[in-house]
Amino acid sequence: MFAEFLGRESGYCKGRGGSMHIADPAKGNLGANGIVGGGLPIAVGAALSAKKQRTGAVAVAFFGDGANNEGAFHEALNLASIWKLPVVFVCENNQYAMSMAMVRASAVANVADRAAAYAMPGVIVDGNDFAAVAEAAFEATDRGRGGEGPTLIEAKTYRTRGHSRSDRNRYRSRDEIEAWKARDPIARFEKEIVALGLATETQVASIAAAVEKEMAEAVAEASASPWPAVTDLARDVYSPAEGARR
Repeated sequence: MFAEFLGRESGYCKGRGGSMHIADPAKGNLGANGIVGGGLPIAVGAALSAKKQRTGAVAVAFFGDGANNEGAFHEALNLASIWKLPVVFVCENNQYAMSMAMVRASAVANVADRAAAYAMPGVIVDGNDFAAVAEAAFEATDRGRGGEGPTLIEAKTYRTRGHSRSDRNRYRSRDEIEAWKARDPIARFEKEIVALGLATETQVASIAAAVEKEMAEAVAEASASPWPAVTDLARDVYSPAEGARR
C-alpha cells in the first residue's frame, strides 16, 4: 500500500492509482473509489451477489457526509431496501465535506434521518467511541445476514487536519479543532481497556511501539521499491487491440 502511495512498481496498482484505488479483493476489500459516493452502488451489487449465492456475506459501504447529497446515495439505499439486501451503509460524518460544513450543505440535521425515506433503520453513534461503533456494526450485520435488509449508520466524528495538503483550514476555528482532538478515539480506547483491566499501560505502550515499528519498516520497504520503467509509461493506460486480445 505504501509503495502505491509512493508511485512504485510494487504497489497494488503498480504505482498508477495512488490512495484512491487501494483494493484487496482476497480479503473482501473491493476497492476505494475516487468518485464521491461511488462505492455505494458497488456495495449494493456485492450485497445482491451475496444474497443470490447465499454466502452469508454482508457488504459494507463507507462514505463521508458530503456523499449523502449525491444521487448515488439515494439510489443505492432505495434499491437495497426494495430487495432487502445484506448491506450496511456507514457514513463517517466528520462535519465537513472538503471545506463545506454539513450544516450548510444538507437539509436534514443528521444523515441517519434519511434512512426513514427508504424504510430502513437509521442509527446515530459516537464515531469516536469504539464500543458504540462496534455494537451498531454487529446489530446491522446481524440484521442484514438475517434477511431483514440494510441499515444506515451515521458515525459522528471529526477530521483534525485539512481535507488535503492544500487545505489551510481557514473555515473553522483552532478551538474547535483542539476540542475534537481531546476526543481522539485511539487514546480514548486505550484508557478504556486499561480501566477495564483488559490491558496494562505497559502493554498498550508495547503495542503502540510495535505498530510504529511495523509502519516504519513498511515505509522503508516501499521507499526502496523500484520506480516503474519509463518504457512502461503507457502500460495499462490503453486497452489492447482487439486482435491482440484474441
